[in-house]
Order: sequence, then C-alpha cells, then structure tokens
Amino acid sequence: MRLLRQIHAHTCTRLLPTSVASFALSKIHAFAALSPLGDATYARRLFSQMDNPNVFSWNSMIRASSRQPSSSKEPIFLFKKMLRTGRFIPNSYTIAFVLKACSVLAAAGEGRQVHKRALQCGFESNPFVQTSLVKLYARCDYICDARKMFDEIADKNVVAWSTMISGYAKTGLASEGLILFREMQVAGVEPDEVTMVSVISACAVAGTLELGKWVHTFLKKRKIEMDVELSTALVNMYAKCGCIDRAQEIFKAMNVKDAKAWSSMIMGFAIHGLADDALNTFSEMEDAMVKPNDVTFVGVLLACAHSGLVPAGRMYWSKMMDYGIEPSMELYGCMVDLLCRTGTLDEAYAFVETMHITPNPVIWRMLLGGCKKRGNLDPGESISRKLLSVEQNNAENYILLVALYASASQWDKVKLVRKDMQDRGIKPVPGCSYIEVGGFLHKFLMADWCHPDAHEIKEALKDISNRVSSAGHSPLTSFVLHNIGEQEKATALCEHSERLAIAYGLLKTKAPMIIRVVKNLRVCGDCHEVTKIISKVYSREIVVRDRVRFHKFSEGICSCNDFW
Repeated sequence: MRLLRQIHAHTCTRLLPTSVASFALSKIHAFAALSPLGDATYARRLFSQMDNPNVFSWNSMIRASSRQPSSSKEPIFLFKKMLRTGRFIPNSYTIAFVLKACSVLAAAGEGRQVHKRALQCGFESNPFVQTSLVKLYARCDYICDARKMFDEIADKNVVAWSTMISGYAKTGLASEGLILFREMQVAGVEPDEVTMVSVISACAVAGTLELGKWVHTFLKKRKIEMDVELSTALVNMYAKCGCIDRAQEIFKAMNVKDAKAWSSMIMGFAIHGLADDALNTFSEMEDAMVKPNDVTFVGVLLACAHSGLVPAGRMYWSKMMDYGIEPSMELYGCMVDLLCRTGTLDEAYAFVETMHITPNPVIWRMLLGGCKKRGNLDPGESISRKLLSVEQNNAENYILLVALYASASQWDKVKLVRKDMQDRGIKPVPGCSYIEVGGFLHKFLMADWCHPDAHEIKEALKDISNRVSSAGHSPLTSFVLHNIGEQEKATALCEHSERLAIAYGLLKTKAPMIIRVVKNLRVCGDCHEVTKIISKVYSREIVVRDRVRFHKFSEGICSCNDFW
C-alpha cells in the first residue's frame, strides 16, 4: 500500500499526458481497491479524483466496497450512481459484483432489479451472472428461483453446484441437496472444499449419518485439506446425526479452533442434553483465550435450558453482558425457554417485559407453551391474544392454543379455534419423520401408508403395540387434541410418524445397529414413553432427533431424563 501511494504521488508530480495519467490512476485505484491489503478509504479518494472513470474503475470500486466487513449498501448505491451518469453500460462483471453484494445483504428486492438489468443487457446466458443469481436467490431463501436459474446454466461449474447444494441445506431441503450432489458426481464435476462443506451441512440437516460418514471417507481419499471450516462442518454433522462422541474426537484433533468451532461443539453437547460437557467446553474456550460470540452463548443457554439450570442460566446471561454481546432475539428466546421449561412463568413474563427489542412471535409461543405445559389457562389466553395479534397465519400458534384448551377439556373452545383455522385456510404442519436405511432416506408422515412396505410396517406396529401393552403401558391419550373416543385416540397415537419410522427400522435393521430417526416436530409424551419401552423389549438403541434436541433411548431409559 505504501508503494502504491508513492506511485500515485509520482503521477501527480510529473507532467504526464492526460491519457497516460488517467490510465495509471485507474490501475492504481484497482490495486488499492482489490488488493488483500487494500485501503477502501484510499481507493474511494482515488476514485473521486478521476475525471472520467471507466467501467473497469466502477467495477473495481463496486467489488471493493462489497468486500468490506459491513452491512452497508454502498455497492448498490455505486451501481445506481453509475447508471445515472448515463455514460456507461454495465458489463457482466458489474452485474455479477452487484449481485454478490445483494446476496451478502440478502437484498432480494434490489437483486431482482439487478436481474432485470442483466436481462436488458443480454447477460441472461452469462455463466458468471447466472451463478451470481443462483447465489442471490438461495441466500434470500427463494429456492425455487435459485433452482430455475441453476437449471438454465448450460455449463455448470463447481461454484454453481456448491451454491445450489448449500441453498438447499440452508432452507432445510437437505434431501434435494444430497440428490443434487449425486447428480454433480454423475456430471463429472470435481467437488472442492466449499462443495463438501455444503454437502456435510445437508447431511447434518437431514441426519443422514451413513452418507455423512461416506463424505468423511471421501474427503480422506481425495486428500482434501481439512481446514477449520471443513472440520467444524464435520463436528456439526456428527453432532446433529447423533454421534456426539465422534464429533468430540474430530474437535479435539483440530489444531486450530476458532469461535465457530468451539460454538459448534458447545451446541452439539447442548442438543444432546449434556449440559456439564457444554459448560466445561465453554470454560476451556475461555482458557484458550478465544472470545465467545452470540452463537456461543446460544449454545450455553440452550444447554442450561435442556437441563433446567436456572441459576447457571442467569449467571451466563450476566457473563454474556460482560463480554459486550448485545442480546439478540435468539438469545432472549433461549432465556425465556429456560424459564418456561422450569415453570418459572412469572419470571419469564417479567423478563420479556424488560427486553430491549420488541418480542417476536417465537417469544410469545414459548410463553404460551409454558402456560399449556402448566395448565395456566387465563394467562395463556392473554398471551395467545398478543401472539395472534402479531402473527395470524402460523398454524403452530393455533395448535398451541388448541392444546391449552384441550388440556382443560374445553372442547367448545377447541372447536372455535379449529373453525377459525379453517376459515383462514390455515393447515397444521404434518408430523414428518426420516430414517436412513441402506443409504436411502425414507420419509414417513402421520397415518400415511404410501410407503412400498406399508403392509409390513402395519404388522410391525401391531407387534410393537402388543409388546408395549404387555409391558404395562396405557396410551397417554391426553396428547391427542381431538374430542374422540379413547380407542380412536390410541390408534392415532400409534400412527405418529416417528412410530412408523421406528417400526421400519426394526424391520430393516438388526441389532446392534442403532435406529436413528429425525422428526420435524417435538416428540409427544406418549411416543416418548413408548420408545423407552421399545428400546427395552426389543433390546435396541434408538436415537430420535426432534425439532429441539436429541433423545437417546436405551434399556428403557431416555438420555433426557424425561425433561425436554
């Protein structure tokens, strides 16, 4: 940078021809803007000194401003300023650089405008622009638009494949991402480190352990360098696939651990209900002089919540403030969750009233869930009104209210809530469970008999029901939120998606293979009790990952100690 300044001074003090001086200044500006050691402020000053900056200079400035660690919309403002001059037609690099800035900011509106400009300029078939559009739409969760752009790319490079796989993983469509990875291999495109991080993330979301192990072996065979990001992705994947011991092995083997790596390990312990391990890891992180961030404290507070450690949660909340971390909505949510889980609802409500930001629907849902769990009807109704005033079209809000009324046997009010849902066209999210068998992911919905082995699964469910009944279990029909007969309720419980997945696992695998199930909703109380019994009478270890945490069932006991 010092040399650049000297060259700049030289051009200013020599009577060079205008064209030569302008050319030199544009090159100096490009180096100042794009060099890894570049000075953005210096680059801006140089740019302002140009009488007639060319497209190359505009591109350099747009690209440089988009690389700065800031949420500023400067790249977009520069692009608009460039267009307003009326003297320049953006090239494909201009469009791609601006699209990249829009994707970083998740600025979908501006991104669509740039997309229109790209079409006007005839860049709809430019692979550089197309890949940037895939990244923009995937980053903004417009996954269908991203896939449409991806399919239009004639010659897809590794960046396009990686971006699309990552987009699927980010939006929870892990199965689609893994299918795309197989297509990438068939297409003969060699994956790089970025691709593998995306694939590993997809495995983590889907809970596909066997495929995750295959990817790990693939990395070793291809001798792909295990940098911090890849190692952290593996830690996260193994933790989310239920192999917390393997996650810990990889974490311990890492020579360099940044805040993201430490946070991933803490979060892994937290979702497995291993609070002591999570909190001890946090202490080790502090000893290693690695500064925790907001994600770290999400893991720490989640660990406290899953074990009911209220005093510890309060202490870590104060420590978070000491580190100067501004509480985010997610952090507030962790603390409210902890207080609601432990029944300290008055404190939870008082805590919400002291929040420095307006509570979002998630916060109100936590409070309503706490009221439902404790049967606090009056405050629950009051909280539901606040919740529905800010979010009227989320089915989960109504289901919680139905559960609150059902727990008090107020079936007339249950009918009214269900009618309100029907009038609004709101349908509840169906329970969905996945199990990986033989390298393939099998999906089960509640009472859905579309699986090719449906007849066998029904027979397996009958056997499970008989064995569980013989062990002394009576269906906990209070978890059925419909005013129907007891036998109908018992049948409905037997058809929950995780029951179907577990039955399929018992059919298709043999001990000592662990049955691993991933569910999109929380496990209901009856399924939790039944799975404990299944683990004992069938002598099988069963690991269920629900929306909140892991449950490891073995010999009739769950790792959560019935607190979840």
